[in-house]
Amino acid sequence: MTKTVAVIGAGPYGLSTAAHLRGHGLHVRIFGSPMASWVENMPAGMLLKSPPGASVLSAPEPGFTLSDYCREAGETRLDGDDRVPVEVFVRYGRWFAEEAVPGVENVRVLRVDRRPRGYRLGLSSQEEVSADAVVVAAGTHGFAYVPAPLASWVGEGLVSHSSRHADPAKFAGQDVVVVGGGQSGQEGAVLLHEAGARVRLLVRAPHLVFGRAPSPPPHWRPTGPLGRSWGLYALSRHAAAFRLLPAAARLHLARRAVGPFGAWWLQQRLERAVPVFLGQRVTAARQDGGSLVLTLRDTAGETRTLTAGHVMAATGYRVRVDALDFLAPHLRAVLARVGGYPELDEGFQSSVPGLYFTGVTAAATFGPLMRFTAGTRFAAPRLAAAVAAGR
Repeated sequence: MTKTVAVIGAGPYGLSTAAHLRGHGLHVRIFGSPMASWVENMPAGMLLKSPPGASVLSAPEPGFTLSDYCREAGETRLDGDDRVPVEVFVRYGRWFAEEAVPGVENVRVLRVDRRPRGYRLGLSSQEEVSADAVVVAAGTHGFAYVPAPLASWVGEGLVSHSSRHADPAKFAGQDVVVVGGGQSGQEGAVLLHEAGARVRLLVRAPHLVFGRAPSPPPHWRPTGPLGRSWGLYALSRHAAAFRLLPAAARLHLARRAVGPFGAWWLQQRLERAVPVFLGQRVTAARQDGGSLVLTLRDTAGETRTLTAGHVMAATGYRVRVDALDFLAPHLRAVLARVGGYPELDEGFQSSVPGLYFTGVTAAATFGPLMRFTAGTRFAAPRLAAAVAAGR
């Protein structure tokens, strides 16, 4: 009897994994709205930091790259160091779903339970589904991180995470403080300014970091999907060996490698438009009427206050298995972990047989490549082969 595999999530990792699973002749049901998180969580006008060649989903046969989509759809071809608009990437992902993974089911998985034989999934459509294996490809679902001094104000509407706003124009005319010095903070501040908001950017680091602008060859450092350096090349080309490192080293690299920085093309747009406060940490916040008064501490220990109508926390994500509330408590309780990440074997299987994780949740096993779309080319065929082999 053909094995049934349930894939939770229809972003780049879910779609790529489903395509490869079907390539092995398995019966696959994939749940989610194709590319929904990119539509709902990424700001309009955003440009991907990854170049076109690294902004691709993985399929078991040729013909499904971003370039293939642009040719088929009559879009402007993107190549080399061209910038990829998020709107084009979303259209590409949805085209990939239609062509390579037909039949994506636009329903939510509410619960996953383990049964004596396989798994039982409860769906938002009221249907219950049986599966021999489950692949969790839910992206950053539940992992948005807001620092403690700001977290208590999220429910009051004065603070939000940057992933909650796809339309910067809703803040036109408002005073917004953006907290965070990475790509999402820098680009978010720029897009808010360009949409008509009055923006200031707070950064803990003493200076902003930007990527290197493209330069003509020859290059003495190799180019990979994570950037141009020997270290990043090793992390992207030898992801399978990453899991052999000590757990503490893996956890550190998963969180810190490819640290917060802005794309080279952001620097001029940011510096000419947005006031930046460097070396500042938010230590407290209090409400004053309809505003939030932030207490800041600099690297010398000096304090000051800053008032904002709204604070946007572009402070990234922290993977925590316990945030995956669709997994039954008994499943979460028995999962072996590395920090907040699930511990995985060489085929992306967790300590619970038949339960697999891919994408950002696999970063502590296979490295920071799993935080980027380019990682689908490594993860999807490897995971699918493991499921097909019954491992």
